[in-house]
Amino acid sequence: MKVVTVTLNPALDREFIIEGFTINDYHRIKDKSHMIMSPGGKGINVSIALSRLGVASVAIGILGGHTGRVLLTELNKISPLISTSFVHIDDETRENIVIVDPVNHTMTAINSPGPTVDKSAVELLLKRYEIFLSRAEIVVLSGSLPPNLEGDIYGKMTKMAKERGKMVFVDMIDEYLISALQVSVPDVIKPDVRGNPIVLGTRLNDLEDYVEAASNLVKKGCKLAVISFQLKSDVVATQNGVWLITTDEEVEPENVLGAGDAYVASMVYKKLTDKKADMAEVAKFGYAAALAKTKKLPKEMPDYEEINEAMKLCKVERLR
Repeated sequence: MKVVTVTLNPALDREFIIEGFTINDYHRIKDKSHMIMSPGGKGINVSIALSRLGVASVAIGILGGHTGRVLLTELNKISPLISTSFVHIDDETRENIVIVDPVNHTMTAINSPGPTVDKSAVELLLKRYEIFLSRAEIVVLSGSLPPNLEGDIYGKMTKMAKERGKMVFVDMIDEYLISALQVSVPDVIKPDVRGNPIVLGTRLNDLEDYVEAASNLVKKGCKLAVISFQLKSDVVATQNGVWLITTDEEVEPENVLGAGDAYVASMVYKKLTDKKADMAEVAKFGYAAALAKTKKLPKEMPDYEEINEAMKLCKVERLR
């Protein structure tokens, strides 16, 4: 086990494929294959993606009620490379719904807030986390938080890992990121700007805004910052410069579900397997994984060969 992934607010994801989806209308799903139930939450998704790349991980976090038990059962079916150690609570784990329309090229997501988590559950999780840190090389902290937790929990977990010499990757919204950075700065930051393009309290409008935001994250002490720009481009900043990674390939909006998690997992894989790779190369490999993921409509992660093929489709332009 080389990686610990932390999912504090897991979800049982339900994906429905509905051709010609419209609101305020009646829809009938054509086939059982168009209804997909899967374990979710960004950290869990990273563990799943890592298993496709042959990397063992332990997925930890907080699960609740019957829904949490179903989620864990489904997760345990996926790969023997994924170990689990979740703290269980009584309140139900959330369920998320995604409606994918391959005709109109849309993806509609409805995410639940999740259960309230008491202090004792958090303390137990931190004790387990500390134990697993002794065996891991890399930690991934990502995704939403239960309603009563704040971003400083991510900062605390980052600090615990870095004090033990572990590399930390984070993927979260700006609200959590700002609080976390006040406690400790991770090595790799991928702000979640899907629903709200804000980084460090500043709204991002044009390319220069994204470049400044990524550069500012590096100035705060991280080694790599990756910010999604538009649908198929990413701004990448390291201590050696800033780049734009993009592709000439067509990317449909309905196919991006899970691409960010494939991105993070593949950056982790690259860092584990190629110690000499610089951080810009790590980001490019992650981008290629995200691009490969968009070729798959269901919630399925790419393997190494698919990522390697996608590498040929990546274009890198130095901006600074």
